[in-house]
Amino acid sequence: MNRRYTKEEFREAVKIIRKRFKDVMLTADIIVGFPGETEKEFNETYKFLEEIQFYKIHVFKYSQREGTKAADMPNQVLPEVKEERSRKVIELSNKIQQEYNKKYIGRQVEVLIEEKQGKYYKGHTENYMLVEIKTEKQDIENRIISIKIEDTKNEILLRQIKLGETRNTNVIKM
Repeated sequence: MNRRYTKEEFREAVKIIRKRFKDVMLTADIIVGFPGETEKEFNETYKFLEEIQFYKIHVFKYSQREGTKAADMPNQVLPEVKEERSRKVIELSNKIQQEYNKKYIGRQVEVLIEEKQGKYYKGHTENYMLVEIKTEKQDIENRIISIKIEDTKNEILLRQIKLGETRNTNVIKM
């Protein structure tokens, strides 16, 4: 796909980033089923993704678009093969993300509360982990609060807050 870097260069860049930044979370966009992608190449990509441990992998199945070079390339990958490869990478992504999130249970984090959905407030940590907070406390939107993570559910970190327990560290004006 005409990338101007090698797998080894990418691996080294990730090592440097992780060495310099605490709790950095890397994500990637991956296309599966690009014309000519063999089972061996897919398996190599999968092993590389396991090694790098991206926090989140956004997976896209290649789709043929008329007028592009790739549309006329030989060895188009069958739809069912693209579907299976996509499923495998999504499962890997979910597994890695859940393992990473579990490391946050018991940790104190700062969360920017962005919105209320039903009984829950949702927001993100400074390294963009999604947090869901169940609380009776009102009007914590657009604030940064300090909380201790209690549990995880899929890609979400969870916390239940009792009235008076929230500590506002900063008010964000939107």
